[in-house]
Amino acid sequence: MQTASFSSHQFISLALDNQVLKFGEFVLKSGRISPYFFNAGLLASGEMLSLLANGYAEALAEQVQSTANPQELVIFGAAYKGIPFVAATAQALWINHGINAKWGYNRKEVKAHGEGGNLVGADVSGKAVWVLDDVITAGTAMREVIELLQGAGATVAGVIVALDRKEKGLQEQSAIQELAAQLNVPVKALVDIDDLITYIETSGDATQLAKMRHYREQYGV
Repeated sequence: MQTASFSSHQFISLALDNQVLKFGEFVLKSGRISPYFFNAGLLASGEMLSLLANGYAEALAEQVQSTANPQELVIFGAAYKGIPFVAATAQALWINHGINAKWGYNRKEVKAHGEGGNLVGADVSGKAVWVLDDVITAGTAMREVIELLQGAGATVAGVIVALDRKEKGLQEQSAIQELAAQLNVPVKALVDIDDLITYIETSGDATQLAKMRHYREQYGV
């Protein structure tokens, strides 16, 4: 059986090549001037989606390998960007790890006909569900997803994101730390700002490295 292998260095390199990750100066919703920006909407190639899905699958397999029945794994992606992530991850779990995970997602608009509702795919009622996302900044969108799942009778087993900015929120903790404490579940990231800094160290861009380090010192946790 093929074993999934996720490399943060390879992912960062591909993200830069595909303009998913950009270095420069970017104004965030918070008003902060960030030296980098991550746009998961541009994860629009088979190579990038496959690598990301392998990373999610690898992290999930590690989390559930000690459970009595990994085949009971349920994963969930939030509309809209999370839908391809969760579908590709379900495939990677099966192909790379032999785990036949159930997967689902939500609609942003409630469907009034057919099966109705705004949840599609796996039945989450009574299940402990893992949620996949790209980046958690303030945590607002993730809390909406969690409320949706809880309203459907599910609990949240954990959250896995592609990138952790490791930035202070309104409090001294990051949004990811606040979420982990609130839910008392693991919140994992495949790549974080420290990985980006390490990558820049190897690329030899002293100006960008100084900007990243300064931003980390100013806003990091």
